[in-house]
Amino acid sequence: MNESFLLHELVTVSAEREPHATAVAGAFGNADYETLAMDISRFGAALVDAGIDRHERMGIYLEKRLETVIAMFGAAAAGAAFVPLNPVLKAPQVGFIMRDCNVRALVTSAERLVTLEHELRDCPDLRHVIVVGANQSSSAIPVPVHAFDRFVEAGRGRRHRVIDTDVVAILYTSGSTGKPKGVVLSHRNMVAGAKSVASYLDNVASDSLLAVLPLSFDAGFSQLTTAFHAGARVVLLNHLLPRDVIAALRNERITGLTAVPPLYIQLAELDWPAEIGEHLRYFANTGGRMPLETLRRLRARVPKAKPFLMYGLTEAFRSTYLPPGEVDRRPDSIGKAIPNAEILVLREDGTPCAPNEPGELVHRGALVGLGYWNDPAKTAERYKRIERAGLMLPEYAVFSGDTVRTDEEGYLYFIGRRDEMIKTSGYRVSPTEIEEALYSTQLVGEAAAFGIEHPVLGQSIIVIATRAAGAEADARTIIAACRERLPGYMVPSHVELRAGPLPRNANGKIDRKRLAGEFAERPRATIE
Repeated sequence: MNESFLLHELVTVSAEREPHATAVAGAFGNADYETLAMDISRFGAALVDAGIDRHERMGIYLEKRLETVIAMFGAAAAGAAFVPLNPVLKAPQVGFIMRDCNVRALVTSAERLVTLEHELRDCPDLRHVIVVGANQSSSAIPVPVHAFDRFVEAGRGRRHRVIDTDVVAILYTSGSTGKPKGVVLSHRNMVAGAKSVASYLDNVASDSLLAVLPLSFDAGFSQLTTAFHAGARVVLLNHLLPRDVIAALRNERITGLTAVPPLYIQLAELDWPAEIGEHLRYFANTGGRMPLETLRRLRARVPKAKPFLMYGLTEAFRSTYLPPGEVDRRPDSIGKAIPNAEILVLREDGTPCAPNEPGELVHRGALVGLGYWNDPAKTAERYKRIERAGLMLPEYAVFSGDTVRTDEEGYLYFIGRRDEMIKTSGYRVSPTEIEEALYSTQLVGEAAAFGIEHPVLGQSIIVIATRAAGAEADARTIIAACRERLPGYMVPSHVELRAGPLPRNANGKIDRKRLAGEFAERPRATIE
């Protein structure tokens, strides 16, 4: 086999090319491609032997480690669907997701299993628990508990038939109702995404990619798929502090780093050893717009590294990127469609927007997912049929809910999420535009802008921020700096400075919704 069509084949194809090349490295174990492919195959066979049927769900509640990778790709090999559970989630959140998608098997650690005992009693579909480490659980676990190593070693049986349109994963992401929603993805979505991203990042077998994002996050999981497609090495890092990331970049001689803006903001304030710049080939941004000041600092620290500014949706894995050669010309752009995807900007009536006319970003192509698990209403809202010339069968595209525009050359610019836009003084204001102005002052380290109800304005603009390293500015100074950079209707009416860091959601992004909710609950007198 010299081409991969299924997710687990990304590993087996590379194993055939370079069996002894390192595939995975990290504090919890290393594996070359030959060993990883063998363990994936055995794990998949063991799942089938255990009675896990085609398309049934397997939850994975682990930190980033070798067994996590084996379980994910092993489930794919078995024809099952894996459900990665962010390790920062607490037991009730894990229980909700397991019940929501009827998880049949759970892979977790001995320590984590102890915290889940109560929740697992309320998961009627669960049939097996597979544990990494010595089993410390009590007899309260209502199903058989298997040791991970023994489970893998026993796998010798058949595997289910799998094709590329089969479900391979359900990635849970934040929902507007407060409950997470599960995005259903196929083998085709995952493999097409890996090939597309690896092509524009020019990933090769000599690369070492640092996995700092959660593997439950599409961009985090993409570090595995792009590395395996290229036959590269991926280093799994469960970092506690930004300095851990800097140390790993240096010690592991990392060539590619992908992260979200809040982490980059913290990294940009640190000193980077000069040797990082000798081997770091690129750094890529996802999960929100990179502040221009942060981008400037990063480029000053590693001037030889190429910056890739990207935009993605869990519902379609990845959508756009800005080529490094365009960063100086249009640093606030999210670029154009990635290979093998088409990005449309549409009005509410479905017609194309003109250049510089705001509209909704719509993604069509092989990366478009299969909808939301067990939620036909939300699926119908986001995944809509589109009419294209020559199509005999219906095609569905992802309507992102994000407002963007294109310039005359077709480059895209993010304006804001429809559900986060601030409506003030008759204007619709993007919180990211306010945050960008705040970062440009060099007075704040992290910032989140949002709107709260106001009897006259509709919404007043609130900012919660941390001070930049070495800055001593107060709220009045920051508001005055905003007045120099923004029209009057976009200037925050209230700035609150915190010691930081600001709260994150499960994917590492600054949690605007949580901050807005906390702020809205305060007595009005405290915020006037």
